[in-house]
Amino acid sequence: MFNLNEITRFVMSCNPIDQRKGVDSRYGAIRSCHLDPSNGDVYVFSNRNRTVLKLLHWERGGYTLYYKRLAIERFHPKIFLREGIGFRSLRWDELML
Repeated sequence: MFNLNEITRFVMSCNPIDQRKGVDSRYGAIRSCHLDPSNGDVYVFSNRNRTVLKLLHWERGGYTLYYKRLAIERFHPKIFLREGIGFRSLRWDELML
């Protein structure tokens, strides 16, 4: 549990997602783009105004959903540069901005 580091591959959704959705909805969004949610990658989802990030990660035994909500400010816009449908790769240092 809590196995995130710079070796892990991060994949970010290009579109904001309703943060009230749970693991099953996020799993469906990943599968709809022909990706495998259980391959060990971490899938990153944000809300529209960039104040919340949720990360979905398959670990041995099940899915883990990480949640980060900023009390002040927003996540850096650099990680939200690309628009489109689907997912894009994200580096560890971009995620840590």
